[in-house]
Amino acid sequence: MTDPALLPPGLLVSAPASGTGKTTVMLGLLRALAEDGLSVQPFKSGPDYIDPAFHLAAAGRASFNLDTWAMDGGLLGAIAGQSAGADICLGEGSMGLYDGVATQGQTGFGSSAETARRMGWPVVLVVDAGGQAQSAAATAMGFAAYQPDLPFAGVILNRVASPRHERLIRLGMERAGLPVLGVLPRRGDLALPERHLGLIQAVEHPDLEAAIAGYAAFLREHVDLPAIRAAALGGARPEAGRLPAPPAQRIAIARDAAFSFTYPHLLEGWRAAGAEILPFSPLADEAPDPQADLVWLPGGYPELYAGQLAAAAKFRAGLCRHAETRPVHGECGGYMALGAALIDKEGRRHEMAGLLGLVTSYEKRKFHLGYRRARLVAEMPGHAPGAALRGHEFHYSTILEQPDAPLAEVADADGNAVPETGSRRGHVSGTFFHLIAAEEAA
Repeated sequence: MTDPALLPPGLLVSAPASGTGKTTVMLGLLRALAEDGLSVQPFKSGPDYIDPAFHLAAAGRASFNLDTWAMDGGLLGAIAGQSAGADICLGEGSMGLYDGVATQGQTGFGSSAETARRMGWPVVLVVDAGGQAQSAAATAMGFAAYQPDLPFAGVILNRVASPRHERLIRLGMERAGLPVLGVLPRRGDLALPERHLGLIQAVEHPDLEAAIAGYAAFLREHVDLPAIRAAALGGARPEAGRLPAPPAQRIAIARDAAFSFTYPHLLEGWRAAGAEILPFSPLADEAPDPQADLVWLPGGYPELYAGQLAAAAKFRAGLCRHAETRPVHGECGGYMALGAALIDKEGRRHEMAGLLGLVTSYEKRKFHLGYRRARLVAEMPGHAPGAALRGHEFHYSTILEQPDAPLAEVADADGNAVPETGSRRGHVSGTFFHLIAAEEAA
C-alpha cells in the first residue's frame, strides 16, 4: 500500500546544459513507461510553458511546473499533490542541472537541482557524448560531486557514435562509479522542431503522436527501463497550500496557435475553485463569450499571425464590447494583441485591438528573458494594488510606444528595475511577464 506521507517515487531528467536531448529523452521515457501500464505524472522544473503540453501528449496526464524562485512552499506542495494516484513521477529539468539566478526567491534560486532535492528525486543526467569519450565521465562525476547530498541515479549517454565510442565512455563511467542507464546512438531525426522561443508548440507539431511513439521505441531499445524504475524514490510529501484562486467566475481565455502560453497550475487552480473556463480562438475570428466576467489573452506567437489577427473583425469587436464594462487582461503576446499595432519581421504594420496604446515591433528584435517581480500600482484581475507578483518574461519584441499608465513596478530576479512595466487603460491591462504566482501577504 502507498504511504500517504510520501510522494510517488520519482526521478528528475536533467543535463549539464541545454541542447543535450533531454526533452526527447523525457518524452520517450514518459510514453514507454505509460505503455508499460504505469500512471506517470510529469513535471517541469522552471518557468517553461511549452514542454508541459508535450508531456501531456506523451503521458496522457497533465504536467505542472515546479519553480523554487517564483513559488512558495505551500504552492510547491499543492502542485506536487497533483501526483496523487500516479505510480511514478518524472520531472524534466531546465537549462543545466545547477543553473539558477543569483538572488534567492520564494524558496530558492530556481535551479533543477533544488526541485530534485525538494521532491526527493534522484537525478538522471543526460550527457551529450559527442566530441568526447572518457572525458564525459569527468563531466558527469563533477555534476554528481558538486552537491554531494543530491542523489544521482546515473547517466544516459546521448549521441554515441559507435560501439568503440560507447566502450570508451563506459570505461570512464565505471571509473567514476556512475551507473550507465542507457546509451543512445546518434540519430539526426530525433530533434524536435524549433523556432525563436525554443520548441514549436505541441499543437503545431505536424505528427506529434508518431514522433513520441518513435522516441518511446528508441528509448525502449537503448535504455534500461527496469533500472530507471528501480532508481526512482519517493520523497516526503510537502505541506500543501492552495493552488492560485481564479480572478473571476467565468473566464473567456484565448486558446489557439497564437495564444497558448498559460501555466497549467493556474488553470487547474481556477477550475478546482469552480471557475468556468470558456476557450475561444481569435485566429478563427471567434469573439469571447458575451457572458464572461473576464477575458484573458495568454502569451504565444501573435507576431507570426499578425495579419490574421488584424483581419479578425468579430474577435476584435467582441473584445472591445467586453472591455466597455468588464476586465480584459493580456500577457506577453496577448498584451501585444491588445495594443494599437504590431510590426512584423518584414516591417509591416498590423492594427491590433487598440484597447491599449502599445505599439510593438518584431522587426526591431531585442531579447528579453528572465524572472520578474512586480508590485502592482493599479488593480489587475484577481489582484489588488500593492500585490507582489512573480513571473517570467521571454520574448523578442521591442516596445515602440507605450503611452498608457504603468500597471506595476517591475524588477528582475536581482531587484534591478526593468522598463517593461505593463500598462492599463480603463478595464484593460497587460504585462510582458507571464504570471506564475502571487506572494502571500505578510
